[in-house]
Amino acid sequence: MHEYPILFAFGLTLFAGLSTGIGSALAFFANRTNTKFLSLSMGFSAGVMIYVSMVEIFVKAKDSLIAALGTVDGNWATVGGFFGGIAVIAIIDKLVPSADNPHEMRKVEDLPASGSGPDYDRLYRTGLFSAIAIAIHNFPEGLATFLSAIQDPMLGIPIAVAIAIHNIPEGIAVSIPVFYATNNRKKAFLLSFGSGLAEPLGALIGYFILQHFFSDVLFGVVFASVAGIMVFISLDELLPGAREYGEHHLSIYGLIAGMVVMAVSLLLFV
Repeated sequence: MHEYPILFAFGLTLFAGLSTGIGSALAFFANRTNTKFLSLSMGFSAGVMIYVSMVEIFVKAKDSLIAALGTVDGNWATVGGFFGGIAVIAIIDKLVPSADNPHEMRKVEDLPASGSGPDYDRLYRTGLFSAIAIAIHNFPEGLATFLSAIQDPMLGIPIAVAIAIHNIPEGIAVSIPVFYATNNRKKAFLLSFGSGLAEPLGALIGYFILQHFFSDVLFGVVFASVAGIMVFISLDELLPGAREYGEHHLSIYGLIAGMVVMAVSLLLFV
């Protein structure tokens, strides 16, 4: 492995993870939640993820595994990797208590004035558990972004952007409850920002564990798993989240726009 692709891949993963800070900043400096922006951007991210997963990543995984294992075993390994990725992220999601789920959409205007008491203690716990849950979610996402960028830097860029957009509402989910419970912008921002660090951390840990086992088969299985993870994120988090913000049609327009942008960007490198 050359040093430059590794640094580039890590930079993309760091960018994607720390975009939780963007969500945190949006929460602090807005009196009302921009539901149109969030619905459109979450739909766009879902469109990018679904299109690139099924049209590009899944196909790359299949080609790599067929070349290494043969037609029958390669096809089975691709399908197994795809649904294996879905199973991993679904299990992680299932382990997070629903009351503390970071994908529960929150709006600035729905929360009370900051202060203290049982309600504010509950808000603080919600923000804290959201940060922990997001950190856990971000581990496989970070590894997926990192390995995709190592294998194909031009593919890593749209994946990183899509993950970054997906992380913005997660930053809001952490920072809003903590800020309204403590009236401390710094604490809320650092907690939100820190939860995003799990993404590059997951990339580094995964890389150091797997670097001695890199092969066409490993990359094929990982790529198939990445496709499954991103499809699950899109269907389970992004599109339902956009709908909860009350802007269903905008999320669909964003979904289509994300697919179009991804399709055109891939055609430019044919």
